[in-house]
Amino acid sequence: MEGGGVKVDRWGYQVRTSSDACISAINSYYHQCLTYGRERGVILKAASNDPDCVLANILAAHFLSISDSSRLPLYLAAAESRLVQATPYEKAVFEAISSLLAEDRDDDAAFDSHSKLLKQFPKDLVSLKRAQVLCFYMGRPDLSMVLVEQVLPQNQQENFIYGMLAFPLLELGRMEDAEKAARKGLEINKRDLWSQHNFCHVLQYECRFKEAVEFMEEYSPSWGSCSSFMYTHNWWHVAICYMEGHSPISKILRIYDENIWKELQRTDACPEVYLNALGLLLRMYVRGQMGFFRDRLDTLAGHLMDRSNWHVDWLLDLLILWAFGTVKESNKAEDLLNGMKSRICSMSKKKQLSMQRGIKLAEALYAYGRGDLEQAFQLLAPDFDANNFKMIGASDEQLEVFNEVWYSILLNSGRAEKAIEVIEKAIKKREGLPFLWRLLERGYTMANREDAAVASEKAKALEAAYFEPLE
Repeated sequence: MEGGGVKVDRWGYQVRTSSDACISAINSYYHQCLTYGRERGVILKAASNDPDCVLANILAAHFLSISDSSRLPLYLAAAESRLVQATPYEKAVFEAISSLLAEDRDDDAAFDSHSKLLKQFPKDLVSLKRAQVLCFYMGRPDLSMVLVEQVLPQNQQENFIYGMLAFPLLELGRMEDAEKAARKGLEINKRDLWSQHNFCHVLQYECRFKEAVEFMEEYSPSWGSCSSFMYTHNWWHVAICYMEGHSPISKILRIYDENIWKELQRTDACPEVYLNALGLLLRMYVRGQMGFFRDRLDTLAGHLMDRSNWHVDWLLDLLILWAFGTVKESNKAEDLLNGMKSRICSMSKKKQLSMQRGIKLAEALYAYGRGDLEQAFQLLAPDFDANNFKMIGASDEQLEVFNEVWYSILLNSGRAEKAIEVIEKAIKKREGLPFLWRLLERGYTMANREDAAVASEKAKALEAAYFEPLE
């Protein structure tokens, strides 16, 4: 192979470079990716230390696709121009990332490219992480599971692998296996943020709210170096556990103000932090607690007028639409919705069909926010289930609020029997949620059913079991 020396990276794979500084920066970038660190921009140092390094340039291009897409073409071209000199590993990474960056991206082809890469180079956990993110936005936890199982034999004692195993397990409803995987990850590295996060997911799903809060607050000092999104997302989980466990509103307000809103004031905060802020506020809105948060929503919506926060993430766009509907910003909402529809037009036919349902959900959330319950109902009916909307890029826990919106629409529009049907179904999955029992009590009362008293007693018992009563 011509040109430059060869060094090995963290995984033991060959990289064409003579620069120790370059390979060191690449390894630092790996660490930042796997720990959800704030310093992923270190990959740009790798490329500056060796402008001829294909791996440094293609990884920089991928980083810039998220942070500053205007600079992406320069690094992509640099990687492509030196490809003939690259090692087999670098060529495989180049092909996989290029498939993600293509203007007419085919998600299935990008997945296949990453699967091929990981068959040849199974210890590359950053490529596994990148592929799992792709699967997340495809709404395919099953494919994510295939990839992690594919590389697990070569990474039995590797740091981070079990956190990456836990997430698709919990998204596939295999909670017992997900808990075991997360615990294994924490045995190897108790500061592994992804194992912590996924363990909390399991506890939350199983309505072990007090345990989840105690666990997360114990580990929260280790979150200081993680990205603004992940830092606020972990605190979002804590706030949701307090809320679902019927804790005082003051605790939820404190988390919003101190651990979410304050993070948005940082110069390095990313737009996805708004996703955690809005996701929490929507849940409070559904629960009729907006009086405590209305000024915060008004302030947040004002910041979201900035279009640079639009089209960063599909879930974020949906939540912004609800916020604009609630604060009566109809012109901005229409502009955002039209932009979402335009984005779909550039997708493959298969992706367009999938995302059309996401657009319908977006329109329903906007209608719900502005109080048009009948239109919201018509957009979502007859058999809405938020779990069928993974294609917007959301976990089951993030999607659950849209089921709560659906229950709210049904009850508030007088459709008691339909509400009872779907709420009873939800309770069979998660019996430990006081809010669901309160909704069921309301539905039974509307339908003049005697078992409203039974639902009320169940709700009271659960409310008393977790934390102090709501203020």
